[in-house]
Amino acid sequence: MNYKILPFFFCMPIMFFMTGCGEKEKKTVQTVIGISKDSLIKKGEYLVTILGCNDCHSPKRMGAMGPEIIPELALSGYPGDRPLAKANKNAQAEGWVLFNGDLTTTIGPWGQSFSGNLTSDETGIGSWSFEQFKKAFTQGKFKGLEEGRPLLPPMPWTNYTNMKNEDLEAIFAYLQSTKPVKNVVPPPISPDKL
Repeated sequence: MNYKILPFFFCMPIMFFMTGCGEKEKKTVQTVIGISKDSLIKKGEYLVTILGCNDCHSPKRMGAMGPEIIPELALSGYPGDRPLAKANKNAQAEGWVLFNGDLTTTIGPWGQSFSGNLTSDETGIGSWSFEQFKKAFTQGKFKGLEEGRPLLPPMPWTNYTNMKNEDLEAIFAYLQSTKPVKNVVPPPISPDKL
């Protein structure tokens, strides 16, 4: 058999199944790189769960064991129709950072920030590209836009700057598969407006 030398990157995925790479094999052997969409979504759900995204991005109600996620509002961020409580300026002056009861809004030296809607709705990340998501998640850019303002605390985006692309893709696939929840989150409030 007469084998032609093909680039290493072509031979690599199938080298365990063949002893060489030739023109005939190139036409008949197909390799599937990656995982199925269902597996990708399942991995993304796992990552969203262990990273604690629901802690801040899911509205909660008080249950027997404390705050419980409201399933139909999971990952929809601070409820935009909820009235804002008054900020406790004394606590801030004493160096405290404050969370509301369901952890979807925070007050600190930066002002007041609100957890974003991560669902697949247009008011969430439903219209985002993967590149926007990656830029928001790893570079802390609002809506993943180059000219976007920085993401505000407590979003720990600096923890994710070196996250692998395959993990980011899984998280994005999962979030894009979520039930859309229409919820426009309020814009941040600067310290002087609290």
